[in-house]
Amino acid sequence: MSGERALAEAARAWPFEEARKIVERIGGKTPAKGYVLFETGYGPSGLPHIGTFGEVVRTTMVRQAFRRLCPDIPTRLFAFSDDMDGLRKVPDNVPNKEMMARYIGDKAPDGRRSFGSPLTSIPDPFSNEYPSFGHHNNARLRGFLDQFGFEYEFVSSTEAYKSGRFDEALLALLRHIDDVNDVILPTLGPERRATYCPFLPIRVRDGRPQVLEVPAVEVRPDAGTIVFEDAVEGRFEQKVTGGHCKLQWKADWAMRWAALGVDYEMSGKDLIESVRLSSQICRILGAKPPEGFTYELFLDENGEKISKSKGNGLSVEEWLHYAPHESLALFMYQQPRRAKRLFFDVIPKAVDEYLGFLDAFAGEDEAKRLENPAWHIHDGKPPVAELPLTFGILLNLAGVANAESKDVLWGFIASYRPGASPEKMPILDRLVGHALAYYRDFVKPAKKYRAPSEQERAALADLEQALAALPAGATPEDIQNAVYEVGKRHGFANLRDWFKAQYEVLLGQSQGPRMGTFIALYGLDKFRALVRRALAGENLAAA
Repeated sequence: MSGERALAEAARAWPFEEARKIVERIGGKTPAKGYVLFETGYGPSGLPHIGTFGEVVRTTMVRQAFRRLCPDIPTRLFAFSDDMDGLRKVPDNVPNKEMMARYIGDKAPDGRRSFGSPLTSIPDPFSNEYPSFGHHNNARLRGFLDQFGFEYEFVSSTEAYKSGRFDEALLALLRHIDDVNDVILPTLGPERRATYCPFLPIRVRDGRPQVLEVPAVEVRPDAGTIVFEDAVEGRFEQKVTGGHCKLQWKADWAMRWAALGVDYEMSGKDLIESVRLSSQICRILGAKPPEGFTYELFLDENGEKISKSKGNGLSVEEWLHYAPHESLALFMYQQPRRAKRLFFDVIPKAVDEYLGFLDAFAGEDEAKRLENPAWHIHDGKPPVAELPLTFGILLNLAGVANAESKDVLWGFIASYRPGASPEKMPILDRLVGHALAYYRDFVKPAKKYRAPSEQERAALADLEQALAALPAGATPEDIQNAVYEVGKRHGFANLRDWFKAQYEVLLGQSQGPRMGTFIALYGLDKFRALVRRALAGENLAAA
């Protein structure tokens, strides 16, 4: 056993814990299909959101851990899109809503409603670039995954059904339809139970394919067909193969596991019951359900579950506009079993935590590195980067300097760290660009300066003089000590109140940076001038 594998066997990070479950599942040997299959699912009824991508990030981390445990066993990752689902409602965040509404299920004379047209049969409401709404959203998903550099294979439900890839599993489910009904029917209400069938026929109505939920009156396993009946067509016989039918959700998930041989798939807390029922159906089909991991759901700023159709919470593009993608990967890695707010105010903390883990990695031993999130974000090979400043300090610098361009911030950085430049520090340059965008859109509009109290006024005047007494080459630590001493001299019961006063009076916010580093970066003379302006009652929000 190699040294890395021995360390991986003992690693406590959650991706390694998950990977060891898969090793136990396969007995440490390559499965008969020739590889271990990881899967993630995506429902393209709305534009992709970060929760969808979080599943891919986390699954990839488990896959990477598995490769360290079993380096000789091939793996594959399927990003599966349920794009054959029918459109039940028009998402809130799409254009051409009137056109989309025509593809929602029609109400039949008996009061039942179809599930609407398959997502890959609906015109793209955004443009004519893609053949359908489903194709458009699938492309959005792949575009993001490609930005991350994921190694994956995209699989379309529509293509899998229509190509016959699922035919054998569909026929097996048809033969065991009574057993499948015994699993599902007890979970349904009386009305739906009376007409439930796991197969949903796809019929053309008014020139549009429709996924119908209609009762089955006769099952013909030998012919591979079902006789359905509804109020529009009466009785009709339909093949269950070749894309003529699709399965209801829980049966569909189970069938997919069995047909593809899925070994590992994560899912959210809201699908715990679906996992249980689909696992039972998978066993009925003669297959072993995949190993799984239940993660908590993301919440928006109001504490509500993020929804694809509502478009609440952060979009992928928004996060990447304000922060590097590595910070998003860290957000996904941390505490996956805890519900977390996913909104703009989490970005700065995620960025600086990522930078902290990246900085610590170089000085850690091999065992400790396997517990460092940077290892999992970068598949064991984090970049070596000199990052003398935090994202938070860059935000505060942008605020005090009223910066509108990178050049302004780089002027301060070059003075603080002679020889620094965008060319020599490309990672820091990316952060400067993100910090300017985040400051402009979120920090600047929320700034609120206040006048100092008498105690604070005296302390600030003392601080200005204390900084004047420091030598020109004072270190950030020297400056920090001077700031501390001023706070002690002026009787602040809690020095946090002293720092908070500086943030609110000088920076216009309730939280702020480590003052020693910030003052050294901004410049002693410039900071003293800032203090004098505040004491004179000037408007610090003005340039």
